[in-house]
Amino acid sequence: MSDLEIDYFFDPLCGWCYASAPALAALAEQHGAQLRMMPVGLFAQPRPVSAIADHAWRNDQRISGLTGQQFSEAYHHNVLQAPEGVFTSGPLTLALVALGETDPALEARFLHAAQVARYVEGRDTSRIEEVVRVAEAVAASNGVPFDPTAFSKRLRSDTALKERAEARMAVARDEIWSLPGSGVPQLRVRQGSQVRTVNGQALYSGGDAVLAAVRQLAPTA
Repeated sequence: MSDLEIDYFFDPLCGWCYASAPALAALAEQHGAQLRMMPVGLFAQPRPVSAIADHAWRNDQRISGLTGQQFSEAYHHNVLQAPEGVFTSGPLTLALVALGETDPALEARFLHAAQVARYVEGRDTSRIEEVVRVAEAVAASNGVPFDPTAFSKRLRSDTALKERAEARMAVARDEIWSLPGSGVPQLRVRQGSQVRTVNGQALYSGGDAVLAAVRQLAPTA
């Protein structure tokens, strides 16, 4: 399995990516060494949350009905209806990259924790303060030293970190355009010269379904 590669294309604020969270958790547990997180920056540019709130809530309810993932009233009220709220995945992506430079395994764990914080607990994870809180909890649960003040400063003003994050997003965007599907989430599984793209139902049906999709390409996986 040394040549198995699994690339997960996503944006931290994509509701359908949240729908694939159980699948990603299974991949991270069973194939963590082969898993590469590919943030595409779909929602990195800030916009008023009021501009997308109604559409987002309708879409979230559809996702919930199809997959069972929870979108709470706390999220609806505190995030989507926040006065002067801003919708951006930029701080989350920066935090994910920063944590991943300490330990790549933290990236998938941070993404899941951020999704729960937003969609279940109703915390506005477009705000740096909330992103730092999520990152601190993930670091603590994994025994990683963490200075919240220094981390907050990095998210606000670390130019080199921003450049590295933008470079990762650019690579992810270039690579997702070569896939037969469109949008996120998507999964690309490669072993040797064989490539399989997994999206849609397999990603939204939980861990067993996505692991089975991986095994179709790599039977020993």
